Amino acid sequence: MTEAAPSLSADLARVIIEPARLAERVAELGDQIGRDYAGRQPVLVCTLKGSLLFTADLMRKIDLPLQLEVVGAAAYRGQTVASGRLRITKDVDSDLAGRDLILIEDVYDSGMTLHTVHDLLALHQPASLAICALLRKRKPRERELELRYVGFDIDDVFVVGYGLDYRERYRNLPCIGELRREIYQE
Repeated sequence: MTEAAPSLSADLARVIIEPARLAERVAELGDQIGRDYAGRQPVLVCTLKGSLLFTADLMRKIDLPLQLEVVGAAAYRGQTVASGRLRITKDVDSDLAGRDLILIEDVYDSGMTLHTVHDLLALHQPASLAICALLRKRKPRERELELRYVGFDIDDVFVVGYGLDYRERYRNLPCIGELRREIYQE
């Protein structure tokens, strides 16, 4: 008989946002986007991989015809702070010129990823480009970007769950939680 694997939630210092509150806020954001883009067909641009679950839930709450695109960007490389280097791992597949884009981000942290992806999307000459972030950390940034939609403002702590990871783990947690320091401080 094999021993059961330890629960991922045991690695959390605390739960910051419960699954029910996540679902409620995602529905509110979907309603707001639906009202703001009434009569239009926006393109949701998901940043991989962290925003995947949020984007999937959000798009089901927007009662409009939508298109979905994905962009890949790697900054953390298994670290808990941005390395200062970012690489685009995937650009969009469709022609986005003249389209209304909504960039979906998991967490607005240092802003490095968001600025890079935002600038990349601007090169596609969209009609409009708004940003929707599930989480915005309360912290100073070198350059601020305007977020049109924000799910939650949180403290500047390392969080996992609901798509967010540490070394490709914890994405499947149904909540947003603060990872215990001893897990990532080696």
